[in-house]
Amino acid sequence: MASDATTRTETDSLGTMEIPTDAYWGIHTARALENFPISMRPISVYRDLVVALAMVKQASARANKQIGVLDAARADLIDQAAQRVIDGEFHDQFVVGVIQGGAGTSTNMNANEVITNIALEMAGREKGDYAFLSPIDHTNRSQSTNDVYPTAIKVGLGLDLQSLLEELDLLRRAFLNKADEFHDVLKVGRTQLQDAVPMTLGQEFHGFATTLGEDYHRLRENAHLLYEINMGATAIGTGITTHPDYSEAVLHHLREISELDLDTAVDLVESTSDTGAFMSFSSTLKRNAIKLSKISNDLRLLSSGPQAGFGEINLPARQAGSSIMPGKVNPVIPEVVNQVAFAVAGADLTVTMAVEGGQLQLNAFEPVIAHSIFQSITWMRRAMRTLRVNCVDGITANRERLGTMVGSSVGVITALTPFIGYTAAAALAKTALLTKRNVGDLVVEAGLMSRDEVDKQLSPARLSGLQAVTRAIPVITKPGAAEGV
Repeated sequence: MASDATTRTETDSLGTMEIPTDAYWGIHTARALENFPISMRPISVYRDLVVALAMVKQASARANKQIGVLDAARADLIDQAAQRVIDGEFHDQFVVGVIQGGAGTSTNMNANEVITNIALEMAGREKGDYAFLSPIDHTNRSQSTNDVYPTAIKVGLGLDLQSLLEELDLLRRAFLNKADEFHDVLKVGRTQLQDAVPMTLGQEFHGFATTLGEDYHRLRENAHLLYEINMGATAIGTGITTHPDYSEAVLHHLREISELDLDTAVDLVESTSDTGAFMSFSSTLKRNAIKLSKISNDLRLLSSGPQAGFGEINLPARQAGSSIMPGKVNPVIPEVVNQVAFAVAGADLTVTMAVEGGQLQLNAFEPVIAHSIFQSITWMRRAMRTLRVNCVDGITANRERLGTMVGSSVGVITALTPFIGYTAAAALAKTALLTKRNVGDLVVEAGLMSRDEVDKQLSPARLSGLQAVTRAIPVITKPGAAEGV
């Protein structure tokens, strides 16, 4: 096909293709678009992956210039073009699908072609003038897909993780704020969905905050597993085609550009073939997602009803819940968080199988690993935000209902057993269940304790354990108490 004003002709080892004149990508990207119409999602959906690819190319250009394997003029053009991508330009040109064969070669070449053509345009040249500046000979100098792609994934995840951690901490703080707001609201705790002993609603929400804080630290710890990179490994880890000083130089520049605490793997052959760090990181994401799902389950249970369920808290009404039942409002925000957790758990299994599927000196399945983890981070970040903004911040407590439930709960009798003994407490508990009467009233009527003593021991501070009984108290007994209640 002859080229015209709307296309330019590019050639690779397989032949010739016509490329749109305004496209910054080239023939290798065009072939990928033909071969992998799978996900219909371009790599540009993961902004930090695109930024990371540009960072790797920029660091390589600076390293190649430093060690003298690329002339300063070309290196500087690549450097400046990569910076424009880092700054957010041209992301729409990263068009290859997130799922692709070839161990990421299509993604690497998409980056090489886009950055090269940006640089050519900056130099006053036509796109595709690869005799002047080549995507392979210059932009990809000293590199292979097999060290560029995994390194870019790791750098991109390191960048993406920062925003996830910010949202996680904001959600943790939101639960802490509710813990403070509900610090004096007594409720009945439950084990195995059955009434247990009293606690405060504040303690329950504080527990949510604590578990999220633990995940914050686990995610940061596992992130460091990603910071071991294999730049300089090239094809299989032997460093073929690279200058002996390249690996150290590119690490220095990539650390400076990304501001991540990166380090070069001691064994580049092992690092090129082993993708275990991705599996560990994915597993930690799954842990966080499952715990978020459990919290969401609790919020749905605590707000259930509102008339025929627990009805202890009120979730903000976000939208009508039914097309047939007027006035119905569903817990849609926790529900969407549950679904995100299910997807993250599935993605973790995908990562696990892809890691296992690696063979010999390279894992060909890093594209699905990258897609799975980036999607998990993206969805979790958004889920955390909507849970915080559209749910947690607006939760209110049904104080009157909670007070009634605590007052009539036989669980509060547990707090009085040191004073009246287990036998009397058991009998009173049975009576309270049968008569639906207030436990404290029954204790006073039985003459086992005074009203002041009962009120003191059944105070929110004592019942929730916030104020401990610090001395031994003799059991109060009354002849025939167990039988006469």
